[in-house]
Amino acid sequence: MAYPEPLPLGSAIFPASVLAGSVALVTGGGTGLGKAMATELARSGAAIAVASRKPEHLAAGVAAIEALGARAIAVAVDVRDPDAISAAFDEVEARLGPVDILLNNAAGNFPQPAEDMSPRGWRAVTDIVLDGTFFCSTEFARRRIALGGGGCILNIAATYSWTGGPGTAHSAAAKAGVVNMTQSLAVEWAPHGIRVNGIAPGLFPHDDMPAHMRPVPETADDRDRTVPAGRVGRLQELGWAAAFMCSPFASYISGHTLVVDGANWLRRGLRMPEFVSVRDQFGLGATADD
Repeated sequence: MAYPEPLPLGSAIFPASVLAGSVALVTGGGTGLGKAMATELARSGAAIAVASRKPEHLAAGVAAIEALGARAIAVAVDVRDPDAISAAFDEVEARLGPVDILLNNAAGNFPQPAEDMSPRGWRAVTDIVLDGTFFCSTEFARRRIALGGGGCILNIAATYSWTGGPGTAHSAAAKAGVVNMTQSLAVEWAPHGIRVNGIAPGLFPHDDMPAHMRPVPETADDRDRTVPAGRVGRLQELGWAAAFMCSPFASYISGHTLVVDGANWLRRGLRMPEFVSVRDQFGLGATADD
């Protein structure tokens, strides 16, 4: 028996008064999970600054927020560049007001065996996921502290932050750093009234998923059978979790990474399936030493 379906997409977790007056900057907020979380923050009353490097992603994110009757702007930013981040915050403050919610969703990932990974490939992920999260968070904190404090940061982690995983040495290491940094910054900035938390999403299929992450049609239903909950997540469920963590109802929660995955990462069996090497999983064949 699967978990029951959630309330329909479009159901708000809070009335629009809960985050009214707040300004949320959402990196990577124009597509996929970032857009889903930005949308729920908007339904709860926040004005949204959608941040991305790609014009088409910016346009899609703003359109989704404005379709709700909420306020949104697009701001171009490369989270690997501290100067660009500072300029983005300046622009948001000029157009919407000071940012008091930061959602660090921008990420990069591609599966690859570690022995095939170039230094450039490693940095392509860690520069965005780990460095970008740090640069955005410190820019946010400096500005909030200068204004007298308050606000919240929500970082996006992954369940393999705790386990690692084949083909994800770069991404898993970066996400583990994000989880650790979330804990450190929560303690450092608590005296300034700044909460720092994380979310680790499970399987949330969406139309913006890159090709290498999409199931082929004949195996699409297999994902439901791999989750203890009996189904994959729905985008609104992740959005509701994000809205809660950024809301006054989570006012005493900081330093916590909330796993939203239907118990999937915790599953264990007395007998594991047959082991398949990472190279075989990716169809790369053996190395010269094998």
